[in-house]
Amino acid sequence: MSTKDIVYIALFAGIFAVLAVIPPILLPFNPVPITAQSLGPMLAGSILGAKRGALAATLFITIMATGLPIMAGGHGGIGVIMGPSGGFILGFPASAYVIGLLFERNWNRLNLGWAFINILLGGIIVLYILGLLWISILFDIQLYKAFLSSFIFIPGDIIKAMIAATTSIVIKKSYPLIKV
Repeated sequence: MSTKDIVYIALFAGIFAVLAVIPPILLPFNPVPITAQSLGPMLAGSILGAKRGALAATLFITIMATGLPIMAGGHGGIGVIMGPSGGFILGFPASAYVIGLLFERNWNRLNLGWAFINILLGGIIVLYILGLLWISILFDIQLYKAFLSSFIFIPGDIIKAMIAATTSIVIKKSYPLIKV
């Protein structure tokens, strides 16, 4: 791994933290808030690729777990991971990895449409599977009930996927960081 790779990983861990500046939207009927931070793995995977994107997410989680308040709402520490959002947070590296892998595999034919689909697969499907499994286990509820409670998040996540897809395609054309 080069110094440049380490800098990109650290930069994107910082981007995850910057996304926490946007205040969370707390819902009275759902313990998981709406935040901008799920945009982090979408950007990291689609811009850095699988390995560096997953490492950026892992670095962010490690720093947050030490207690630094870099989660939305000014939260940090291991307690955040052990709460209702924990599965989503722990899913950030897997999400970034899957997105990056899809981008790397489809790099030569990648356009805005493919970028959006790849980000939907890794940034929503993978992240929701992990997050909803966590909620199902944590609250001892059936998985389909956890799934039904997540519908409120889908419109915002689709908007975030479009932002990430557009950003990644612009960067691919101007200064590609994924080398295939």
